[in-house]
Amino acid sequence: MIPWLYDYLKETTGNDIQLLRYITSRAGMACVCSFVVSLIVAPPIIKRLIAMKAGQPLRTAEEVNELAQLHDSKVGTPTMGGSIIVLSVMLSVLLFARLSNPFVLVVVFVFIGLSFVGFLDDYKKVKRKNSKGISAKTKLSLQILVSLVAGLYLYLNKDTSEFITKLYVPFNKNPIIHDMGFMCIPFFVLIVVGCSNAVNLTDGLDGLAIGCSISVALAYAALCYLVGNQQLGEKYLLIPHSRFAGELTIVCLALVGSGLGFLWFNCHPARVFMGDTGSLGLGGAFAALAICSKHEILLIVIGGVFVMEATSVILQVLSFKIRGKRLFRMSPIHHHFELKGWHESQVITRFWILSLLCALIGLATLKLR
Repeated sequence: MIPWLYDYLKETTGNDIQLLRYITSRAGMACVCSFVVSLIVAPPIIKRLIAMKAGQPLRTAEEVNELAQLHDSKVGTPTMGGSIIVLSVMLSVLLFARLSNPFVLVVVFVFIGLSFVGFLDDYKKVKRKNSKGISAKTKLSLQILVSLVAGLYLYLNKDTSEFITKLYVPFNKNPIIHDMGFMCIPFFVLIVVGCSNAVNLTDGLDGLAIGCSISVALAYAALCYLVGNQQLGEKYLLIPHSRFAGELTIVCLALVGSGLGFLWFNCHPARVFMGDTGSLGLGGAFAALAICSKHEILLIVIGGVFVMEATSVILQVLSFKIRGKRLFRMSPIHHHFELKGWHESQVITRFWILSLLCALIGLATLKLR
């Protein structure tokens, strides 16, 4: 809406209002807007979820043993709080971003699409009053469908196809693959599905996933701005350039503002959980941002905590199947540290620190080319 207003005023009156033109100013306004909207809409949404008895169904003592005692106080805390994030982000994007931008459309589509998949899962859990939502097969199929549609759009769009079919790796200024062709689509599906599930696995403690998400969103805000700025990005840092990428800075900072607002209510002890509604949507958005900025491989570094959480689950399953023994006391790994005696707040804060360090390391690689 704001970009449209800028274009309209410039065309009809000749006034060039710089505040409405620059990406940096609109991104800052989007961040503040999503933060304020989160603070405003969260209390009535939380109240409504409590009235609906949409409490987070926790796993039973038979399923998680001693962890059930540590998390006993969380019983009844409303879930589906990811709707707060979705509402605040979308309002900010609608107000401050150019919706004609193909990259913005893709990120928004993946974000909303996977948030809806997460909502279906949360709703089933609440309705059944247990931790089992939609089947794993159904959830995976829907995730693949959303990412497949997004990948096809980018590949078939003549404005984006040449850019997104290249593959870059850190420390190398030139693409290692100049044209992945149609194979870029399954590659994108893998990234979106993997990242969305990794964030979902991280969402097990108060504020853990959203705190780490803020670090990742900030890092990709910087990356997208640089990729969209030819002078700073392509000529100085020698990173790939796309004229569409800069607008994604607004989406990233909308995620940051919304995340900070949600954290206000999700910090320990949490008044609301984001549920799959939030975690799947956020993970999908980060994957789409990585794809559109051509820093997919760097997502492994920037989202290091998410990777660590997902890897711990994979290793735990493999260890149990091959050796008949668990590698960790429990997975994802944040529960391992809880059972080792770390207080929940210690686990959360230390993981936040790791996430911030991962984001900084990821950004530092931009100069090493």
